[in-house]
Amino acid sequence: MHLGCKTPQDVMAAISEHGIEMVDIKFTDLFGQWQHFSIPVEHFDAESAFEEGLGFDGSSIRGFKTIESSDMNLLADPTTALIDTMCAVPTLSLVCNVYEPITNEPFSRDPRYVAQRAVEYMKSTGIADTVYMGPEAEFFIFDEVYYHTNQFSAGYGVDSGEGIWNSGAPGLGHQIGYKGGYFPVAPYDTLQDLRTEMVREMLNAGIEVEVHHHEVATAGQCEIDMRFAPLVQMADQVQLYKYIVKNVAKRHGKTATFMPKPLFQDNGSGMHTHQSLWKNGEPLFAGDGYAGLSQLALWYIGGLLKHINSLLAFAAPTTNSYRRLVPGYEAPVVIAYSARNRSAACRIPVYSQSPKAKRIEFRCPDPAANPYLAFAAMLMAGLDGIKNQIDPGDPAEIDLFEEDALKRVPMVKGSLGEVLTELEKDHEFLLEGGVFTEDLIETYISHKRVADVDAVRLRPHPHEFVMYYGI
Repeated sequence: MHLGCKTPQDVMAAISEHGIEMVDIKFTDLFGQWQHFSIPVEHFDAESAFEEGLGFDGSSIRGFKTIESSDMNLLADPTTALIDTMCAVPTLSLVCNVYEPITNEPFSRDPRYVAQRAVEYMKSTGIADTVYMGPEAEFFIFDEVYYHTNQFSAGYGVDSGEGIWNSGAPGLGHQIGYKGGYFPVAPYDTLQDLRTEMVREMLNAGIEVEVHHHEVATAGQCEIDMRFAPLVQMADQVQLYKYIVKNVAKRHGKTATFMPKPLFQDNGSGMHTHQSLWKNGEPLFAGDGYAGLSQLALWYIGGLLKHINSLLAFAAPTTNSYRRLVPGYEAPVVIAYSARNRSAACRIPVYSQSPKAKRIEFRCPDPAANPYLAFAAMLMAGLDGIKNQIDPGDPAEIDLFEEDALKRVPMVKGSLGEVLTELEKDHEFLLEGGVFTEDLIETYISHKRVADVDAVRLRPHPHEFVMYYGI
């Protein structure tokens, strides 16, 4: 339950009012994983939590510190206070920012701080005072999963009663075919009640939810759409959204994953991100240009498209992301913009002609992204487009996956290694206003090359045994 706190005093009053027994302290590592520790309420001190800082070992957190300078502090944001209904005892949850202990300066690699800096930079330009983000995070719910890898073997498997591969076994039928999962009613959609429970938990936690439904793929692909919110608030909500989805699934003996492409030859999970700029309560993306866009919005698109490959290092940050970003699966691999055309990287929804509804949908991100870094990077690219009046070119009004069209349009890079190289070459726009730092970008790239790219590149793939064992 979201508590509506604004001050530390509000938090302490809520602890007393709701009989809280534990206080859970949460923060996000450089690569998007929520981290936490819990304090018995008897030892929870408001001065430490909100003013002095709660200490932890930064050398044990990915992308933070080395062992010789490991001490770090967390300061809690009272506005994030909520009762964590995933816990067995009454537990109050607080999201924190990370600080240096000696200088009391914000830690430059703290993803939440990067997002806050991006918003402050936007305000300093005078272009806008508010940026709204509306991500559509898709996920799979499986009945079971297994996976392993070592020096001499590797393998994985997932299963779902909805999966079309189970149609050959005795049962009740009504399996969902490949790419056949968009909007079927029960008994095909077996997850209605489970998604509804997730939605009710989200609403109780203060997340505004607009709709939920089955998604295109077979075997439990789902989507729950949050109402748009300011950038930092939405990044906080994405972390909470994923936490609720995974834990409600576990509550029912199922497993949920935000892995972009768990199934071969079926649709993957994206996180299409709707975004718009506002100033003094007025929308800035509505105008009399293409699809009802303003010139400012077109320049914003120009920035996204110019920097798209370096953006993907944050927005599609896993090797598995590039199993999804391939033609033929509604994946936005074409560097173009269009109204209604879902194969373009940028789409302009035209469901409503209200100026307040006018927005840009950037379709490349996936839910493996760290939302703080991904949203901040998208905003910085859009602002660069506005500042430099970057022309996005002509809109694409054709089927971009037709063979002739594919020969005429540029495509995004096809691997994590390639987009990390693009980020090395193209990141000056991220450094504006001290939003990102060279240190953060270098640390991010170095870690991703070793822990992600090389970890997959150097291992034999199970399918290579099918192809090559007998040669």
